[in-house]
Amino acid sequence: MRYTNQSFLSRYDQLYTLGQLEHAIDALALTITNDYQEKQPLLISVMNGALITTGHLLCKLDLAVDVDYCHATRYGNKTIGGDLQWLAYPQHELRGRNILLIDDIFDEGITLKLIADYCYQQGAADVKSLVLLNKKHTRKVPNFYVNYIGITIPDRYVFGFGLDYEGNYRNAPGLFALKNT
Repeated sequence: MRYTNQSFLSRYDQLYTLGQLEHAIDALALTITNDYQEKQPLLISVMNGALITTGHLLCKLDLAVDVDYCHATRYGNKTIGGDLQWLAYPQHELRGRNILLIDDIFDEGITLKLIADYCYQQGAADVKSLVLLNKKHTRKVPNFYVNYIGITIPDRYVFGFGLDYEGNYRNAPGLFALKNT
């Protein structure tokens, strides 16, 4: 499917263009570079959603990093979360490391909090989190905060730039949302 097709675009609202998302990642990269200059952090990308954000961010960091990933999901190809399922744990030793978890979106935060808890249980010295998108609402998990946020978005179901809609459209060029009706 071509995303430049008008019939595709007419079904959804484009909230952010690729350029706007890149601008947010540029700002995040500058902050991360400054904050971690002497720490050589272990960046852990939360699959699948953070794949694109992580790839874009890595190319802009001006510091030594180690890179890993984990695959933990509460959604699968659904739009409503359930219990956390670990599909892949990080492969690097976490004990004593400064870890930066990278995720696509901070919605309720349950998955990201459970991953951070796991890192601490494995002996991480410090765990911080970065999300490209922060969904604006009051349903966040208590006592968990994201350290680095690219863009705050309205409380809508979004997809594109790594986020899926029923398992599809992760590769949509920008951030899209279902039309408000």
